[in-house]
Amino acid sequence: MGLSTLVKCILAPVLASATILQNGQVRDTVFANTSIASVNSNWTSYPPNTTEISYKGRWDTQHISWWSAPGLKLGFTGDKLAISFGQHTSQGVLVTYRFAGQDWMFSNVTANSTHQFVDASTLGFDLTLQTQRPQTFELRVTNYAYGVQIAGVHVAEHARLVQIPNFGAKIEVIGDSLSAGQYATYEGISSYAWGLGAGLGNVEFDITAYPGICLVDQNCWGNAHGQVYQWLRTSDTSSRSVDIYGDSPPLWDFAAHQQSDIVVINLGTNDNNTHNNVTNEKYLNTYIDFVAEVHGKYPHAQIILIALWNGFDQVGNTYQQGGAFVDEIKQVYAHYKHEGFVHYFNTTGILQHNDIGPQYHPTDVGHVKLASHLMQYIKLKFGWVFGATGPEVQADTLYWNDEANY
Repeated sequence: MGLSTLVKCILAPVLASATILQNGQVRDTVFANTSIASVNSNWTSYPPNTTEISYKGRWDTQHISWWSAPGLKLGFTGDKLAISFGQHTSQGVLVTYRFAGQDWMFSNVTANSTHQFVDASTLGFDLTLQTQRPQTFELRVTNYAYGVQIAGVHVAEHARLVQIPNFGAKIEVIGDSLSAGQYATYEGISSYAWGLGAGLGNVEFDITAYPGICLVDQNCWGNAHGQVYQWLRTSDTSSRSVDIYGDSPPLWDFAAHQQSDIVVINLGTNDNNTHNNVTNEKYLNTYIDFVAEVHGKYPHAQIILIALWNGFDQVGNTYQQGGAFVDEIKQVYAHYKHEGFVHYFNTTGILQHNDIGPQYHPTDVGHVKLASHLMQYIKLKFGWVFGATGPEVQADTLYWNDEANY
């Protein structure tokens, strides 16, 4: 069966230790224990609303993170940095973080705790190198279904936070599990959406994606609403959101945040599932309306519609890529073609059947391939340049063979 008949979302995940497999082999994962008892007078503390903290993705007024791969970035002086997490932090949520241009590290954090992520022994830390590269700190939540609440940021006693200006351009990916990175190694930060934004390197990016969600506004795999409704809200459709906001999630204040210059929409795989019973006509009309809504919020943005690859079926003695709403997505493109801000990205041939994992979602390699093609498309189509020039983009992807004779 193809992806359209099998993909679904796990809406109420139970936190447990996970095993990461590489071609069937267990990967050793050792995450740093960053927890500390508390901060004292040897620290300088900042509240979560300090202007030196640049929040990435969607966060609410209580500084609670939502959607896929939200995070923060800041600059700092001194030789240590810690973050306190509030009561609305998911228990044991895995976060990834890095100092300056070093590789991403991982740690599990939890509610009402403080974690020290940088000290003088941190790899790459050298106060004499601050003129080479700003002394920055970044943190991202890896999982779409969990989140953190920032309660405070702490640096050394006589140190301070430094605001890092946002990049001048921004890209946003609106999608479902395929964009949220479900079943990828580190989920959100292993997704093609992450690879696209972080791979471009010199842009801000948001991943407004959640597993199982449809485009149309109806219940799909337990998601109470589709993206035509939820994208306008701060929070996603998770049980966390329901626990905090009930059935009235707050509207996202688009005017208060940096506008997106490019919006990538990858929606319809869940609508196409017979379980959700969305007609072709309803999907088409909703998609046309949704593009208009996105254009209304970002009137200067270029909008890219991704053709759905929808898995692979074995046909005879080979494999064949499936499709979903092929004609409808082309019709949406045709509807806006004369206005010049809508573009069609054909995914045919980018992924092969072994780029889809056992859970019917792209493997890490599949995500990298899709991200790479999208990067090149954006470069050729809009003249954007690749700005990632050294620091790691995709975490834990250093695999190689050093055996010359085998």
